[in-house]
Amino acid sequence: MADYNTEVAKVAINDIGTEEDFIKAVDSTIKNFDDGDLVEGTVVKIDHDEVLLDIGYKTEGVIPSRELSIKKDVDPDDVVEVGDTVEALVVTKEDKEGRLILSKKRAQYERAWGDIEKIKEADGVVEGTVIEAVKGGLIVDIGLRGFLPASLVEMRRVRDLSPYIGQKIKAKILELDKNRNNVVLSRRQYLEETQSEVRETFLSQLKKGQIREGVVSSIVNFGAFVDLGGVDGLIHVSELSWKHIDHPSEVVKVGDKVTVEVLDVDLDRERISLSLKATQEDPWQRFARTHVPGQIVKGKVTKIVQFGVFISVEDGIEGLVHISELANRHVENPETVVKPGEEVFVKVIDVDLDRRRISLSLKQANDSVDPASEDFDPALYGMPAEYDEEGNYKYPEGFDPNTNEWIAGFEKQREEWENQYAAAHDLWEQHKEFVAKELENAAASAAEDGQAPKEEKVEEVSNYSSESTSTGTLADSDQLAALRDQLLGK
Repeated sequence: MADYNTEVAKVAINDIGTEEDFIKAVDSTIKNFDDGDLVEGTVVKIDHDEVLLDIGYKTEGVIPSRELSIKKDVDPDDVVEVGDTVEALVVTKEDKEGRLILSKKRAQYERAWGDIEKIKEADGVVEGTVIEAVKGGLIVDIGLRGFLPASLVEMRRVRDLSPYIGQKIKAKILELDKNRNNVVLSRRQYLEETQSEVRETFLSQLKKGQIREGVVSSIVNFGAFVDLGGVDGLIHVSELSWKHIDHPSEVVKVGDKVTVEVLDVDLDRERISLSLKATQEDPWQRFARTHVPGQIVKGKVTKIVQFGVFISVEDGIEGLVHISELANRHVENPETVVKPGEEVFVKVIDVDLDRRRISLSLKQANDSVDPASEDFDPALYGMPAEYDEEGNYKYPEGFDPNTNEWIAGFEKQREEWENQYAAAHDLWEQHKEFVAKELENAAASAAEDGQAPKEEKVEEVSNYSSESTSTGTLADSDQLAALRDQLLGK
């Protein structure tokens, strides 16, 4: 046993040399570096506020969480994993606590500057992820914090930048100043260069009068921009709606799919003028198509003038009741008959589509209905009615006049017809109530004046009158009695 111990002791003898030589040999295995040097190491531990990195030094380097990424307030676990090889910059070889402080962020920064300077010299393109939306623009991670002004994000000004966070984008480098740590990017310049050929081809194929599908990409005070497939066109606020609007957001919102007509293509300025209302029916034409002289419509008093009253009969459409058509008596002041905002029933006298004028009559509407009568003419209240050349009523598709029954398979047509009939009937009932109240008011006014109420005879002023005996109305068709009775529950 003693001999064995002696042999072991001989093997353990340091044959490197002196003790000083041994220390030098150990030191030679330790990496030498200075503050500001770039080093590479392996992640050996991750804490909530720091990462330990083995770089072959006598102690492990510490990367504080704030030095891990150019992003703010990051979780170390989201940046690195144990075993990752990481490049870091030596901040200080020994802080006041004797620790080796490293920075992954600054190493990335130093490395990125060299790459970005080369890209700038070559007039190239950088790619990075948007990590923040700040006042005036976006911060893009291109190895360092690149600033992308809001005015240079798209071909047009973008108001809401938040949707870009997390997106990968490409951009051109406008400014590069290492001393000021300033990098300014332009995505718009990149888009202009890459889309120039595409735009030229697209614009050359776009013709005035074409109908196109698009998506509303942004809204400004003077209109809305529509993406037609990589190229934007403008719908001016005056082309958004047939009616007056104060702001485009009353009609469309970002992301809406719209059908537009091309009004003009300016190839020199690369501008496209579009119209939304041109693809929609003019409400005046629709009114003229669905209303004929003699029909009763419900409206609201919008303006009272010396010569009469303006009535809104549909959204954006007004007609005039001349002062002579307000009442059967002489009227000096229209306000003695109606008030602003009051709902009234008027008869359509004339529709001048070219001049966009509608003549209405309040007195003829009141005279055309007897509140006590049960004679109902749906055509008088807007229900579509067609007649042949001989003046005979054309029954709705799917209705058999011989049996007064609907044919199986025409349920949709029946439902549509019944809905139209019910709407007209409801308007007739409202009109009767309105006239009844008007008569009550007239009687009360006469009583206050100490006068006996005058008996007013219902005047037959139109072929649409429920008292009319002329042909060509729904009211005087005996063959439709059964159909009307079904709807009225008789």
